[in-house]
Amino acid sequence: MAYTQEEREERYWCCREKKMLVLFETPAGFALFKVLDQGKLDQVEDLWKEFSTSDSARKIVKLKAFTKFENTAEALSTATLLIDSKPSKGLRKFLKAHCDGEQLGVADSKLGNAIKEKLQIDCVHDKSVMELMRGVRSQLSELISGLGVQDLAPMSLGLSHSLSRYKLKFSPDKVDTMIIQAIGLLDDLDKELNTYAMRVREWYGWHFPELAKIVSDNILYAKAVKLMGNRTNAADLDFSEVLPEEIETELKEAAVISMGTEVSELDLMNIKELCDQVLSLSEYRAQLYDYLKSRMNTIAPNLTALVGELVGARLIAHGGSLLNLAKQPGSTIQILGAEKALFRALKTKHATPKYGLIYHASLIGQAAAKLKGKISRTLAAKSVLAIRCDALGDGQDNSMGLENRAKLEVWLRILEGKELGRSAGSTKGKAKIPEYHKDRKNGTGALVTPAQTYNSSADAVLGTPAPLEDSDVKKRKQVETEEPAAE
Repeated sequence: MAYTQEEREERYWCCREKKMLVLFETPAGFALFKVLDQGKLDQVEDLWKEFSTSDSARKIVKLKAFTKFENTAEALSTATLLIDSKPSKGLRKFLKAHCDGEQLGVADSKLGNAIKEKLQIDCVHDKSVMELMRGVRSQLSELISGLGVQDLAPMSLGLSHSLSRYKLKFSPDKVDTMIIQAIGLLDDLDKELNTYAMRVREWYGWHFPELAKIVSDNILYAKAVKLMGNRTNAADLDFSEVLPEEIETELKEAAVISMGTEVSELDLMNIKELCDQVLSLSEYRAQLYDYLKSRMNTIAPNLTALVGELVGARLIAHGGSLLNLAKQPGSTIQILGAEKALFRALKTKHATPKYGLIYHASLIGQAAAKLKGKISRTLAAKSVLAIRCDALGDGQDNSMGLENRAKLEVWLRILEGKELGRSAGSTKGKAKIPEYHKDRKNGTGALVTPAQTYNSSADAVLGTPAPLEDSDVKKRKQVETEEPAAE
């Protein structure tokens, strides 16, 4: 903020009228120094000369008050708050008791703003205050009586160790940044490897187009092209180390009758160099995958046991870190990676997605299409527990992840059994029993009831009609003679 000349002069004289104190933090506690000669603060460049000796330093500042930390825990909590520019409860009490109408010089401007807001104490942070604190630090043991150098050194060392352990919070082996970088590089390698392999197929396809249908694997294709070179060499080469026997036989037969064009040696040399690039990238990808697998088993063993190394690493990378992922609920983990589809569905009021990155887990891949939603919801809930156990727990094993995975597999089998029962006509997986078989519904009583006999009278038999008796013939003749008379 820019001040005019009059405002600067007024501010200067107001500061000169106020007594100035300096807040200084030590490993043993807080110290308040009173500035005896404020005129020396105007000469910032020469201020360090006043602290060359202890006698000259006592003419500039004088110890007004000192508060000592009760234990290491209080020192650690106070130092942690000061890193975040927040005054502790003990510091606020100390300043209320000894700062009344004085101006306070602080080393952190944000801390000065917090003190001014909470305690209404005018705080100053400028170049002169920093030089003053630098001089106080050089003569600290002389300015504070009873606090020697032999006491300050172990206090500083112990507090720094405690603070570093507190700020670290986790084992140094648990660095999820390495996982984020590794999974990003692995995805990039897959794209580059696929691009290079397709380029080899297109380039060599002009010379031997039939090879693309015979060898479908990109790595085996590159190895075969590097070994063979010109297709005319295929009949005299041994591909047993590269290809299976039946594919080798088919390759040699196709090389004789191939419809491809001829290529020069220079073209073949460039194609072989591209094959070398493909093979080197594939080897490096295998090494990177092994590295990612070992890091995931170290940092997130339970999550790895549930969803696998690649899906777990992508979840961590998408969340930013393992700790950030542990703060998310299960519903967020379930659709993590499908944010675009989620917001589009909410905007258009359609059905929201059921899964995101977690869809590629093996458990969801085993489920039927109708059960993927249920399994993804259950897997996301178990994955949150595994992530929190990995991020905040003390254990280093994957017993929790393996146990939850076994439960999910059992639950999947149960759901599949229910679906099978529904398709058979009953919700419980049993065939329906007709109502007239009442004795079969009584459990074990059905075993002792007599079996039903065959009813032959219900059959309809087609054959020659039986001969009529004399009485039947007389009746038929009588009916035939009566009918014309009735007409």
